Amino acid sequence: MKRYIVWTLIGPALLAGCAGPSDSGSAAPDAAGADSIRPWSDNPRYWQYRGKPVLLLGGTKDDNLFQIPDLEAHLDELAAVGGNFVRNTMSDREDKGYEVHAFKKLPDGKYDLDEWNEEYWRRFERLLELAGARGIIVQIEVWDRFDHSREHWLRDPFRPSNNVNYTSEQTGLAEEYPNHPSRDEQPFFHTIPGMEGYEPRLDIVRRYQERFVEKILSYTLERDNVLYCMDNETSTAPAWGRYWMEFIRKRAAERGVEVYVTDMFDCGWKPEQCPALQEAIAMPETYLFIDISQVNSRNFGEDHWRRLRWVIERVEEHPRPVNHVKIYGAGETRWGSGTPKDGVERFWRNLIGGSAAARFHRDGSGTGLQPVSKTAIRAARKAETVVKFWEVEPHQELLRDREENEAYLAAAPGEAYLLYFTDGGEVGLDLSGAEGEFELRWISVATGEWGDSGALRGGGIVRLAAPGAGGWVAAIRGK
Repeated sequence: MKRYIVWTLIGPALLAGCAGPSDSGSAAPDAAGADSIRPWSDNPRYWQYRGKPVLLLGGTKDDNLFQIPDLEAHLDELAAVGGNFVRNTMSDREDKGYEVHAFKKLPDGKYDLDEWNEEYWRRFERLLELAGARGIIVQIEVWDRFDHSREHWLRDPFRPSNNVNYTSEQTGLAEEYPNHPSRDEQPFFHTIPGMEGYEPRLDIVRRYQERFVEKILSYTLERDNVLYCMDNETSTAPAWGRYWMEFIRKRAAERGVEVYVTDMFDCGWKPEQCPALQEAIAMPETYLFIDISQVNSRNFGEDHWRRLRWVIERVEEHPRPVNHVKIYGAGETRWGSGTPKDGVERFWRNLIGGSAAARFHRDGSGTGLQPVSKTAIRAARKAETVVKFWEVEPHQELLRDREENEAYLAAAPGEAYLLYFTDGGEVGLDLSGAEGEFELRWISVATGEWGDSGALRGGGIVRLAAPGAGGWVAAIRGK
């Protein structure tokens, strides 16, 4: 096993401590100190929370989670299966009819960007409180390119004709952006001086953007359970996200709070061809963790494993947690979400491959907190009662007679092993360098329940066959 020394590039101002207010039903959060979410001091490839290492697992039915009407029951459902990780976009798209906007709506139907809609912020604060009380980490996304394009832009308070604060002529913002946001045609994401699409009249828009982010921070900096991702699968130049990462860290430093920030890139599904992701990996002082959610779309089987490991092996040069706040798998789509079975396979390959956090994407693009997701989470929690994921590392070379995408192995050779079968199968496990006996526990990925147990003897190649079809995990530890 590798051992790590944790190094920080955040600056002394962030190390000052201050205690935040108490959560209902939980101990007082310590947003500045060692109790807050942060890379684990013993192994910064994983997170620690409230002083203990933790594997982040989740699945929720919506992205802007704070807006759903049954939030408390949904978080209870997640916690009941061992989930502790949610995604929350700061979106207000009016997709489902229960969303509200962040800004005050005037009697004439327009918005005043100088005034807040207190209901929006009450909902956000409630999410942070309820999640904190259950030990759940909230990874927020400050901006989502889909919120400010196509049909969503027509209702967006930032659209000039929808507010009383500026006009198209004053800002350069158009009344319509009908094309897919991957084309990066929206000046809303070019308000930073020096960016290719920047012009000075966008400064007024940036001032309202900054005010919005400061309002977010007025709630999150009081909490110990928040991670910050700047964007949802952005295709905008990295300068955009870096501006907001610096903005958030500066405001946090002024409060004596340490925060962890990153960005998510659309081209991350093919990381070896994604310059923005490669820059993020090479800039540990800026991108304090990596989110590689997009590798979980358009990649299947062995290709998914190869690209996942391509990222994690490079992150090893400056160890940080690698998160997956989105794992696709709702059904076959033209853009490659894959089936629920694909989603579960990606979840397990991510864990075996060394990822720190894995969450099933919302219903419609993933399986959210559907039964297939809940059983996968339960199975992972059972596996870690035998072998912690941070105790082992990928060791595919110890497998014999393995077919493509049949099985994946993480191990601390001679001590502990986690072997994942995607759909039944049989392989040889090389224990030739491991003496003594090992305890074997089978776990069904399909049910989340224990299977048979047994014993193995080291000193040679042992044959391991999954108890049946479907996904299975063998948790093996030396006696």
